[in-house]
Amino acid sequence: MGDNSGSKVSYFLEESIKQITLPERFTFPFYYEPHPLTRIAAAELQHYLETQTDLEHNFGLDASQDGMAIGKMFGVLVVRCPEGKLGYLSAFSGKLAGSNDHPKFVPPVFDMLEENSFFLKEVGIINSINAQIKELSSDESYQRLSQDIEQRSAESLQEIAALKKQLKSNKDSRKQLREELRSNLDEQAYAVAEAQLVKQSLYDKHQLKALTGKWEQLLDEMRTRLAQFEADIEALKNERKEKSAALQQQLFDQYVFLNKDGKSKSLHEIFSLTPFGKPPSAAGECAIPKLLQFAFGNGYEPIAMGEFWWGAAPKSEIRQHKQFYPACTGKCKPILEHMLEGMAVDENPLLYAPKENSRLEIIYEDESFVVVNKPSGLRSVPGVNVQDSVYTRLKDRLGDTEPLIIHRLDMDTSGLLVVAKTQEAHKHIQRQFLKRTVSKRYTALLSKVIEQSEGEIDLPLSADVFNRPRQLVCFTTGKKSVTRWKVVKRYDSMTRVDFWPLTGRTHQLRMHSAHELGLNAPIVGDDLYGTASERMYLHAADIEFIHPMKKEKVRFEAEVGF
Repeated sequence: MGDNSGSKVSYFLEESIKQITLPERFTFPFYYEPHPLTRIAAAELQHYLETQTDLEHNFGLDASQDGMAIGKMFGVLVVRCPEGKLGYLSAFSGKLAGSNDHPKFVPPVFDMLEENSFFLKEVGIINSINAQIKELSSDESYQRLSQDIEQRSAESLQEIAALKKQLKSNKDSRKQLREELRSNLDEQAYAVAEAQLVKQSLYDKHQLKALTGKWEQLLDEMRTRLAQFEADIEALKNERKEKSAALQQQLFDQYVFLNKDGKSKSLHEIFSLTPFGKPPSAAGECAIPKLLQFAFGNGYEPIAMGEFWWGAAPKSEIRQHKQFYPACTGKCKPILEHMLEGMAVDENPLLYAPKENSRLEIIYEDESFVVVNKPSGLRSVPGVNVQDSVYTRLKDRLGDTEPLIIHRLDMDTSGLLVVAKTQEAHKHIQRQFLKRTVSKRYTALLSKVIEQSEGEIDLPLSADVFNRPRQLVCFTTGKKSVTRWKVVKRYDSMTRVDFWPLTGRTHQLRMHSAHELGLNAPIVGDDLYGTASERMYLHAADIEFIHPMKKEKVRFEAEVGF
């Protein structure tokens, strides 16, 4: 296999692929097993990345390399050229070594870094405004005036408070004197004394008004001078905001995506009907849209695709070096829905119901609730496209009784699920879940040997809004997520582990297993955070809670099937 001079296409050697059957449909980008041609193309690209010396980019694979480590998503697109030869195109997401221009890779849909581009000119203007804001904000007179106002405000409050305290003391003294005078003086003499006390009261009020007025005048003059500085800074910030918004809109209009029929849509058009309303940051910069754009624009027929991670994992996401991943749903899905319009694409495997022989086993049932052993692959509740679920199966079985879902298991997780049969039972057991008094034990098979014997993982989790249903580790906005674990058995390349989730976050056990700050060992068969298999080896094996009617602890177990 070798690069064709002057082209972005790397052609396959016919001898190396003659036994490989072409796919009948294009890859479904959001859930796929890479086609053999895709794997060959990816292996060739990975060899290039391992041996090249031109890219001054720190992927985090060489500890001696300087600079911040930034792993990258790379993509390959297997194509048929106009003359019928098979080859592949390569791309990276975002920028590589601070540039969009690299001979091995297709160009971006729009190169904002092109010399003398409107983007760089506008960024230069915005940077100039930023410099003016910084200069004004750090101006010595502005800083000193801000400090003086703060100091004088504190002084004014202190001085006024001291006077008020004195005036209150004066008032209390006058009150006491009035009582004494009223007892010792006749009416005429008391009237004269009272008039004198009123004069003292009026004088005190005048003192407070004068002091308050003096401070107000002084502070108002200082604040007026400060307001001029702040008005100039605010005007610059508004100008920056307007220019940034205009530049963003201009960029949206420049990112125009093709499909196989030559129909084009801008980012603004594509995202206007999505829940986002407008394109999220970096939309259109991912590898697959770049690859399809180049293919459609140059007469190449897309055959299959794949994206893999290269480099150190980011701190927030689960990413493993050289592993394939699906396209992101938030940024890429709306774009790819347009770009793949009219193409024969593999069906989404997640739309298929589980096999008929995935029996829902009833572990326990009484008048309050039912406990089932959910098979892997069955949903807890109906989905948009698949109705088959624990809920629908129980509804058919219970007749007039409405199943009330208390908690859920991921579709690929097997094991114990408690479903209420009455509102009272639902409320009672759900309260126990909310108070975290329900004890749950899961068993999992992890994809490497774990050295430690037991421990606790505390990694806060939040939803990846641009790539649902994936989760992120986030120490600023993430919700507290704690898991206790213990090794059950070690194998040659795997470990059986028991988990006790002390909180109940989405994908908690999967994230805590896979993340490098957790066990750094994805659950076997986890297609989101590890490598897909015939199933995900995670099982809810044990659950204990207070019976809503008997008010005593009940415990249920389901044998692990792996």
